[in-house]
Amino acid sequence: MISITDKAKNHVDDLRARDGYTEEYNIRVSVKGGGCSGLMYDLDFDNKTTEADQIFEDKGIKILVDKKSLLYLLGTTLDFTDGLNGKGFHFVNPNASRTCGCGESFSV
Repeated sequence: MISITDKAKNHVDDLRARDGYTEEYNIRVSVKGGGCSGLMYDLDFDNKTTEADQIFEDKGIKILVDKKSLLYLLGTTLDFTDGLNGKGFHFVNPNASRTCGCGESFSV
């Protein structure tokens, strides 16, 4: 399962409203090769699903994850921080053995 914190949910709702996305647009989370730790998170709005997608819903937000990325993301919580050390979405991933300083890449 992939979950989302209240703070991240509120920010997703704000982004949807600001950028003109309807409720048909869900959050797509995926993992791609790259970054300083080897793997990078990718987060975007998407209104299409494929047969390879797993769909999770938490706090009214649907989260789409392709099966390949799910292996790396199972148990992850999507959070949002707006503190002094930076503002943005943050992935709390129990599968990551190492993360980079910016929090956008990881390794397992």
